[in-house]
Amino acid sequence: MGDNSVSSEDTPALQDVLDALDDPECRAILSKTVEPMTANELIDACDIPKSTMYRKLELLSCASLVQERDTINPGGGRVTHYERSFDDVMISMDDTGEFSVSVERPPQSTDKRLADIWSMMGDEV
Repeated sequence: MGDNSVSSEDTPALQDVLDALDDPECRAILSKTVEPMTANELIDACDIPKSTMYRKLELLSCASLVQERDTINPGGGRVTHYERSFDDVMISMDDTGEFSVSVERPPQSTDKRLADIWSMMGDEV
């Protein structure tokens, strides 16, 4: 999944955002990801089957609404946490009738920026 996630700096495609927000299971995931959660924690919290959960997380990641954060597991390997990556989503229409989406993101602390860099490095390996 890490290859398809959109950077928190990117503006997602309007249709990707609309598709994600139209999905009740995606909205349930967004309501639970105020704090980072693993996919297994989200499966329990949202009562969504495992195969469906990963498809929904992919949809949310492509829409740049959820961010993946990898951490090192003390027992070995990496653990991926998912966290909502926006404060506000606005959909607007200009004078020509074109729709656009803007995503307001919370400011990132130095720790989170370093975690993003670490996560991206892990994806490259």
